[in-house]
Amino acid sequence: MKVDQLKLKKDMTVSELIEQFDKSGVLGAGRVARASNLLVNMINDEDMDIFMSLGGPLVPGGMRNIVADLIRQKRIKVLITSGANITHDLLEAFGGRHYRDLGTNDEELNDAGIGRIADVYTQGEDFEVFESEIIKIFEKISEDLDNDEDKGIISIQRLLKEVGLLIDDDNSILRQAALNDVSIFAPGLIDSMFGLQLWMFTQDHTLVVDAVGDMHYLSDLVFESEKIGAVMLGGGLPKHYTLASNLLKGGIDAGLQITMDRPETGSLSGAPLEEAKSWSKAKHGSNLVTVIGDVTIIFPLIVADALNRID
Repeated sequence: MKVDQLKLKKDMTVSELIEQFDKSGVLGAGRVARASNLLVNMINDEDMDIFMSLGGPLVPGGMRNIVADLIRQKRIKVLITSGANITHDLLEAFGGRHYRDLGTNDEELNDAGIGRIADVYTQGEDFEVFESEIIKIFEKISEDLDNDEDKGIISIQRLLKEVGLLIDDDNSILRQAALNDVSIFAPGLIDSMFGLQLWMFTQDHTLVVDAVGDMHYLSDLVFESEKIGAVMLGGGLPKHYTLASNLLKGGIDAGLQITMDRPETGSLSGAPLEEAKSWSKAKHGSNLVTVIGDVTIIFPLIVADALNRID
């Protein structure tokens, strides 16, 4: 099959561009097209539940509304994310924002109370509001737990659901997940500002977070699903937790990952998905696509295309 040269035109739609990528079929463009085709197939397959993982600063990077909308549209069954993305989702839910074009002299930024994430910036005042508001939520959750049979013990997944129910922001990932029965798992939750505030709160309250408790519920979700498709944005712990949760069932049935990491070091973040088959984290014959590139560029493209093509 020959390679078609890309043809661009004025007022071209995203789907028309992805179709051109598909016809070229090679290098990064071809991989993006295959990832988009796979996402469409995952969504259209009524027997397939989608597990999505978020690694890296994707909420600060502008992905918040996209993820929240996919949850609102009931495209996702499970979300696995870092504690940082939880923190930044809540920062916006409490009225804070992420900023751009504030400079790159980090010592001056520090003196001004500004934190930098590559080209994205946060204000110290917004985190002060975050700290104040999340403590109020912890107090409410802790009070409710003291009055029930759990006696202050709660899993991470249930904690995040309770937080989502107590915030007032329809664009929040946590809020939409709580309203649409989408389970959020964050195995590295303690390694974040959310986790720091949680630790500080537990110094004089009886709230106990049971991380192992999540595994019971997550394994039930895996075994209840006839087929599982994984959408892995970035790598790290969220990617591994997504794949490893399917280990006991022989692996995922389909998966796509978008990552900037390379495979030579042997780290999971850069590992091609085909490697997961050797660990029974992806099934024999599973449809797997790896795209090397920036999630904040590629994922909006394939979602925009998919939304035009899903049944």
